[in-house]
Parts: sequence; structure tokens; C-alpha cells
Amino acid sequence: MKLFFLVSIILFMTDQAGAYIIDDLSNPNDRNWVYFTDTVMGGVSKGKLEFRQDKDESYYRLTGFVNKDNNGGFIQFATGISGIPQKKYEGIRIKVRGNNENYELHIRTRLTPAPWQYYSYQFFASDGWQTIELPLDSFIKSNFYQPKSFNASNIRSIGIVAIGKEYDAQIDLARIELY
Repeated sequence: MKLFFLVSIILFMTDQAGAYIIDDLSNPNDRNWVYFTDTVMGGVSKGKLEFRQDKDESYYRLTGFVNKDNNGGFIQFATGISGIPQKKYEGIRIKVRGNNENYELHIRTRLTPAPWQYYSYQFFASDGWQTIELPLDSFIKSNFYQPKSFNASNIRSIGIVAIGKEYDAQIDLARIELY
């Protein structure tokens, strides 16, 4: 019995030690997410970012309308990241729910300084909470001249983006981490 207990503790610690938590919403002072839209480039999409709390879950909620008029077409919330340990991570794990639409997670690294440079991964956000794993080697670069892949320790920002078509967006994020 003691051996089982010891092995269980070691396995739990290994799993927890392997992840790098970007935001689990447990610390109100860590809320450094910024909302912005395509209006930075002349677009007309509108929305908002809120911090919300249900009985069991704290989360960010992005809502709005993605409008492709005037060269636009996105709303987003993002956070800067620094100090990621030099270690091999497989991907990003997110806990989300949405309105049965596709969304993207965008990563910017120290080698993607321009606003139109990023790596993206599209995912479907159902109307119930789900945990989704996004493998880093499956992210798609936005420009041909970017490196094909990147190291997680070079990530400088991560954003959740409603993009690609005109639609009403609603996506909730409760946790995000590297695994």
C-alpha cells in the first residue's frame, strides 16, 4: 500500500512538473490579456473581453462580430509571455468552450516581430467545456519566409482569435498551458 501511495505521488508530480502553466486564472493579478480587433488596420469588427466566473470555473470570454468589411476580419485577445523554461514541450493545452465555431490560436516568437507574422492552429470550440491539445509541430506559419518550426522557449505571445469569416464569436478560455 505504501508503495502504491509513493508511486501515485511521483506520477502526479511528474505530470504537474511537465506542464508550464501560462494562465489558469487562479491569480487575479495575472490577468494580462489584451483585447484588440482589426480596427488597428482599418477594419470594423467589434467585440469585448470579459473576466467571468461561474460557480466552478473562472474564465475569459471573448464576444463580438467578425466583419470582413474594409480589409478587416478578426477579433482577438492575447497575452505576452516570457521566461518559458528551456525544455522540449509537445504543444499547448487549452480548456475552452464556444459557440460551435472554429477559432485559431496564434503564437508569435522572437522571430516573428511584424503583426502579420505568427504561427496558427485552428480548433473547433463546442458549446461545452473541452480540453484540446494543439501540437506545436502542427502550427502553420503565416508567411513563407518564417522558419517552418519554432522552439517553445521562443514564444513571446499567444492569442485566441476569431477570424476567417463573418460571424458572431463567443469563446471562453479557462486554462492554457504548455505540455
